[in-house]
Amino acid sequence: MKRILMMLLAVLVIATAVHAGPKKDGRPDGGSLSYGEYGRPATLDPVTSNEMISLRLTELIFNGLVGINEKQEIVPELAERWEISKDGRTYTFYLRKNVTWHAKEGEQPKPFTADDVVFTYNIMMHPKTITPLKVRYEFISSVEKVDDSAVRFSLKRPILNALAKFSFKVIPKHGPANKDYLTRDDPFVQHPIGTGPYMLKNVTSEREIVLAANESYFKGRAHINQFSAKPFADQNIMTQALMFNAIDMIVLVNPRDIPEIEGDKRFVLKSYNALSYSFFGYNMRNPLLADKNVRKAFTHAVNRQEMLDSFFNGRGTIISGPFAPGSWAYNLDVQPLAFDPQKAAALLQEAGYTKAGDGFLQKDGKRLAFSLKVPIEKESEAVKRVVLAFKNYLKNVGADIKVEFKEWQAWKEDVFLEHDFDIVFASWVFDDSADISSLFHTGEIGAWKNNFIGYSNPEVDGLINESKLTLDHEKKRTINRKLHAILAEENPYTYLWTLTNFAAYRDKVRRVAIHPYKFFSFADEWFMEGK
Repeated sequence: MKRILMMLLAVLVIATAVHAGPKKDGRPDGGSLSYGEYGRPATLDPVTSNEMISLRLTELIFNGLVGINEKQEIVPELAERWEISKDGRTYTFYLRKNVTWHAKEGEQPKPFTADDVVFTYNIMMHPKTITPLKVRYEFISSVEKVDDSAVRFSLKRPILNALAKFSFKVIPKHGPANKDYLTRDDPFVQHPIGTGPYMLKNVTSEREIVLAANESYFKGRAHINQFSAKPFADQNIMTQALMFNAIDMIVLVNPRDIPEIEGDKRFVLKSYNALSYSFFGYNMRNPLLADKNVRKAFTHAVNRQEMLDSFFNGRGTIISGPFAPGSWAYNLDVQPLAFDPQKAAALLQEAGYTKAGDGFLQKDGKRLAFSLKVPIEKESEAVKRVVLAFKNYLKNVGADIKVEFKEWQAWKEDVFLEHDFDIVFASWVFDDSADISSLFHTGEIGAWKNNFIGYSNPEVDGLINESKLTLDHEKKRTINRKLHAILAEENPYTYLWTLTNFAAYRDKVRRVAIHPYKFFSFADEWFMEGK
């Protein structure tokens, strides 16, 4: 993320207002773009969503007060300008006056005002709203409406990069049925209303989500008439759908299919770097996995490089810790644990395990056996190969792993709500590469929260809190390097790799710029030749 220093003087930023209507860039309007996704989103609103499928859609439907451009610079969105006080504790945003909310057919569009910003912040921070966003905005002490076109945020303390955090998506006061807090049962989460370049048109019986261009979009109408998100449960089928013209784009190509697409002149294969990594996560509520030696043994038992080379054509990097690789917070001095089955066996022996007659380990008459829950059966051939390889690697050191493939929504309920799992295979994608507080802080243990493994360490909690309080970038880097070292040693996850991502799309789709983690941030500028 672009580094933002605390202002020493009051700062005033002014942007030229852009009025709704056609864009004047000479590019053609028209056409429909359908893209493939693994599974389908549970929610379509930006507050309760905690998955990439939803995040990509909310980027098309909603806006923040500020945005990030293709150069990763902070730019005006719903706010046309802002002022920051000398002490860095007050942010006043002056809102655009030409913005309206999406309207249902036959209804007049309602204007966007400061009331919506205040409403969004309050509902997001309500104790009964379950959202991964809450921890990111605890630095704000209050928000107040100055007038219909201005809103003021007071901070508990100045923080680094505060302005970028005001990119949270704003929802309408008239949207949710419950005006106090937002739940996944609220009709709004399936029928969202935003200010963005696209508005929800309908959801088909096959769960295809269809979005239509917002004719009144304040930045100018998006060029492409319609976006459609088509759900797939099998990555191979999705690639074939692209090859046979059933879809126009895949946001994340199966690495095994890259050579086939790469050699076809009908398609563009575009690489993009996401702040992300994959991992096996261990449920600390299970006393066997609460033993650090067991978790460390499992990491030593797994040949990550062999899996990366075999299943992803080596297109990625093995990682050692909890921060997104490529970010300034990542500690390059901490090396990934080596593949060492003998070390794994020694650690398990040290933990008190002995081999039983069937070759598996046991302790106090209890077998070293766990369930591994993986989302979406047949989601991806590569994912299946990874989890089955993990099972075999652990079998070699005496651990019995039962792999359970779960439908996406059922997996999320087991993991995030019920915490009914031993081990999970998953990935994190970061929009703030230095903020891991929602993953490992004790305060983030609970239903639908991101610390679903139940990890708790007072030293880690203290360092996370200290990192949030400091305004010294180098001190923050030092704190995060220490966090990295501790969480590498603790092994709450077996950290796997960050992959090089590839999108594929038909060559008629033009001027495609991809946001590293939100993907569709710049999609209102895309257009289609020949439609």
